[in-house]
Amino acid sequence: MGMVNMLEAKTTLSELVEAVESGAEKEIIIARDGKPAAKLVPVEAPKKKLRLGVLAGKYPPMDFDAFQAMDAEIEAMFLGEEK
Repeated sequence: MGMVNMLEAKTTLSELVEAVESGAEKEIIIARDGKPAAKLVPVEAPKKKLRLGVLAGKYPPMDFDAFQAMDAEIEAMFLGEEK
């Protein structure tokens, strides 16, 4: 369906829009007298913004030594050992 003439576009506009929205057609060129005049393409959805620092302040600060001390506890949990 890549290119349609103006008259066909007028009479089948809802079908053309549906084809572009659904992804059946990437784009549709509308021609006047056999020459491309317009392009029908889907509108891109706005990209979701990534929020950084959502958990800032929710947990107590931990230094490197305290973080490393948890290794033995986590290893015991994986191995099913009681501490």
